[in-house]
Amino acid sequence: MPPPAAEPGPQPHTVIARQRLHPLSPVLKSVRTLFLIVAAVSWRGLQNLGPDRYALVLLGLLVLVLLYSAVAWRFTGYEVVGRELRIHEGVLFRRTRAVPLERLQSIEVVQPVLARLAGLSELRLDVAGAGKAEAPLAFLPLAEADALRARLLALASRTPAPAAETAPAETGLPEAARSEEPDVYRVDNNDVVVSQFLTPPVMFTPLAVLYIVGQLVFNSEFGVFAVASMVTAVAGTIGAPVMRILNFWNFRIGRTADERLRIRHGKLETRSQVVASRRVQSLTVTWPLLWRGKGWLRVTLAVAGQNSVGADGQQSRAETDRLLPVATVETARAMVPLALPGLDITALPLSPVPDRARWLAPLRRRVLAAGLTEHAFATVDGLLTRQLTVVPYARIQSVRVTEGPWQRRLGLATVYVDVAGSTPAAAVHRPLAEAFAWADELTTRARAARAATV
Repeated sequence: MPPPAAEPGPQPHTVIARQRLHPLSPVLKSVRTLFLIVAAVSWRGLQNLGPDRYALVLLGLLVLVLLYSAVAWRFTGYEVVGRELRIHEGVLFRRTRAVPLERLQSIEVVQPVLARLAGLSELRLDVAGAGKAEAPLAFLPLAEADALRARLLALASRTPAPAAETAPAETGLPEAARSEEPDVYRVDNNDVVVSQFLTPPVMFTPLAVLYIVGQLVFNSEFGVFAVASMVTAVAGTIGAPVMRILNFWNFRIGRTADERLRIRHGKLETRSQVVASRRVQSLTVTWPLLWRGKGWLRVTLAVAGQNSVGADGQQSRAETDRLLPVATVETARAMVPLALPGLDITALPLSPVPDRARWLAPLRRRVLAAGLTEHAFATVDGLLTRQLTVVPYARIQSVRVTEGPWQRRLGLATVYVDVAGSTPAAAVHRPLAEAFAWADELTTRARAARAATV
């Protein structure tokens, strides 16, 4: 007699039924692809084909790209089943990608220029352990993208969604995102412009321009190609700060209804990111040399999985790790606790390195410092560009103590604190006994902090 069939286990509950992207998504993606095709064909293709045939080739390619994108849109969609976001895609080879919501670090709502004109946006998911954005959803109406982000973050944090978002699965997403508190702080756009041009390459650009003009006037053998290459280099030097200015334009910091950190910025391409404080792996405060005269600094965050990869899978030039692109110490002192509660960057119990460290770091010795605060480990380094790094105990992955050959002779060691998705924090040239004592203490505090957050 055959054994009775096993009863099927409980099936995952569908939280959000399968949804499609906006119908204009294929058009926007096709325009972007067309720009890449035009760049690939280049002027040589125009010269060989002639204007009429060149236009026909581009039109035919655009039609093919549109048709393919439309078919791909037909089979692309997303749904939330249980605690997984499932993204369906593919034309010839279809696949379903499952993103565990527990691994979500942050979700960014991005509006590229063309999508912004159409009132659309894309969702970029930063997932712990991922090397790029996890199947970004492009494109969705802005209100739907905000609502979906709020819903996913609520599910990821195991907190109930607001009443406006508790619609049944068959009704899809709510029409609008939940209400948000007003902005806590806005960065002055004039400060953004001045700060980005206070960099060594930009400061020396006028000298490069004068050199080019001088060569054209006084050197008859200075060829066209040499001029073109130098002009290109100058344009590239100016282009980097200009892109940062556009990226950091209208930089605003706020709080969501559930006390998450909300960051918005961008002139041409707008970005909106929501990060929970428990997702912050480390915080870095940097004092660039040319900013010190104005008393400015910048604050960056490291979030596991955070990146700036677009929907086309290519790395974006935009910098998305800023908490403050430019600010004074007092402003940073007020804003940093929004990311790491209880942290006062002006009152850290830091201790300097011993005098014998001058044999290994004669110029940096007066700058080097480190210490253990109530909630985090902090280090200071950098001679010209000073940098403070703070790592919460709950985010520590491992602790290492290393001794170089000269350090051993001086009784010194370096304590490394490893965190996910960020450069290790290093307390260099500490006394050997102190280094091992700190390593033990950091391991104990990290274990206790992780247990407290579970």
